[in-house]
Amino acid sequence: MAVDRRRVVSLVPSLTEAVAKTLPGVLVGATDWCTHPADLEVTRIGGTKNPDVDRIVALAPDLVIANEEENRAPDLDALRAAGLAVLVTEVRTVPQAFAELERVLIACGARGRPGWLGEAERAWTDLARPQDRRTAVVPVWRRPWMVLGRDTFAGDVLARLGVDHLYAGHPERYPRIPLEELRAAAPDVVVLPDEPYRFTAVDGPEAFPELPCALVSGRHLTWYGPSLRTAPRVLAKALRAARR
Repeated sequence: MAVDRRRVVSLVPSLTEAVAKTLPGVLVGATDWCTHPADLEVTRIGGTKNPDVDRIVALAPDLVIANEEENRAPDLDALRAAGLAVLVTEVRTVPQAFAELERVLIACGARGRPGWLGEAERAWTDLARPQDRRTAVVPVWRRPWMVLGRDTFAGDVLARLGVDHLYAGHPERYPRIPLEELRAAAPDVVVLPDEPYRFTAVDGPEAFPELPCALVSGRHLTWYGPSLRTAPRVLAKALRAARR
């Protein structure tokens, strides 16, 4: 793909993967949490919530890409104050993810739409309508327990796969809910992703002994990037395995 060569720093793991796959060599910096692609060799600039602003400025990027949920406004303001251009994405639905990805890639120098983005969009457009729907609670943290609430990308992903999470109408996007209340809600399934909290077979399901639990890939549930191509299949398989 033809590009206008730019220097880009990414503060969002999913955007890092999208840019690295589409525009090799454009990224000069990424967070410590940017794990895909595994062989990415760029300067690491700290976490998504605590980036090293001075290190980013020293890289002299043409653009810093960020997300309104994953990154803190004070850090982004500091980067702008240092004279850097900052592009901030907002992603709450699957269609919005496709639009924002295209916007980011163009801003990073792409002169065309990458093939993987079209494949990902078709994977979701061609998704068969679920024959039945199930309810869920979706913890994203424990100690304290926090779950998906209103207006989240992961919630929209699950809804398109036939899973309606019970706190979608909560006034907070990631409310803290006591464990006893989560159990009492009696969902059809408890969806346990491996990020941001790393739920595992021995850390999470034991808290819901009477309920089916689905251990799912956090990258496929919460990332918007190349993983969207396989997310419907990967997540549907994990959800099917957790039926009563």
